[in-house]
Amino acid sequence: MKNFIISTSITVFETPNELSDKDQHLVESAKQACERAYAPYSGFNVGAAVRLSNGEIIQGNNQENAAYPSGLCAERVALFYANSKFPDVAVEAIAVIASNENGVLKDPVAPCGACRQVMLETELRMKQAFYTLLIGASEIHRIENTKDLLPLTFTGEGVRKKK
Repeated sequence: MKNFIISTSITVFETPNELSDKDQHLVESAKQACERAYAPYSGFNVGAAVRLSNGEIIQGNNQENAAYPSGLCAERVALFYANSKFPDVAVEAIAVIASNENGVLKDPVAPCGACRQVMLETELRMKQAFYTLLIGASEIHRIENTKDLLPLTFTGEGVRKKK
């Protein structure tokens, strides 16, 4: 028997002022996206902003549907739009924020498993890791790459590839 220890390093910022100007702008973009989320069923708004290596910022927010599985998370909306508009441009960073009727949630909220897998696929596709900023009212967490969010990754190895 073997035991493995998996650890994740998270940098915690107590105020947005501790972030670089570029990251502060990304956080503001995520907040704007969150305000425009379509979440009439859950009241749980999520906004995401992706900064690409060409400097473009792409926003996304959650889009709910009465048939719940038909909706889509903010992170995937932003990443899919970024990949469709700029298919050969790598992601540098993604910022994610959530709010409800009381405002921005106190603690940062992490992406769901499906979003983490899409984030990993984006890193693999571009052969470049990117960091994640998880924004809460009390603090901001910076995670250096998706493997820290999804340590036991599925990379598609063994899946039949198109010839």
